[in-house]
Amino acid sequence: MPDNKLAEGIAQGDQAAESSIYQKYAGRVFYLALSEHCSREDAEDIRAETFLRVIQALRDGKLRKPESLASFIVGIALNVIREHRRRAIGAPLSEAESDAVGKSPETEIVDREEARRVLTTAAQLKSRDRDFLRMYYYEELPRAEIARALGIKEERLRLIKSRALKRFQEIYGKLKSD
Repeated sequence: MPDNKLAEGIAQGDQAAESSIYQKYAGRVFYLALSEHCSREDAEDIRAETFLRVIQALRDGKLRKPESLASFIVGIALNVIREHRRRAIGAPLSEAESDAVGKSPETEIVDREEARRVLTTAAQLKSRDRDFLRMYYYEELPRAEIARALGIKEERLRLIKSRALKRFQEIYGKLKSD
């Protein structure tokens, strides 16, 4: 079954689609966890948690492009692996994890202001820069896939990254000083 049909099926509550997505991508997630130096037991836990989150996210309509399902799953798996590592070493909670614990009103106001600045900055970027930053940092796509999506040679990505980050920093700095 193609990825877009799997995503649609899961969004509609089709349990066969849920089973199919697991069968199609479970091995990839398991080996990704192993390649990140996780034990077999941890890799099993990571795989289970990943698919719980993937299915919930698909039910909630959080996948914007059904053709990006594979990247979406890998991104969630990488997040689960990072969380697993932080828990294992007793590192401080991430922002998302600390949200579950709760925040002070002052922190929430600062975070909202910071989010507004980031969104305003992104809106002022050129579309190619915005697309690059989204694909590179948010979707964590492979460099070859980003280059293909932008219609450029992979060798140019470093230059585009540098320029996009510089523009982002300039715009963000002006907003922060205002």
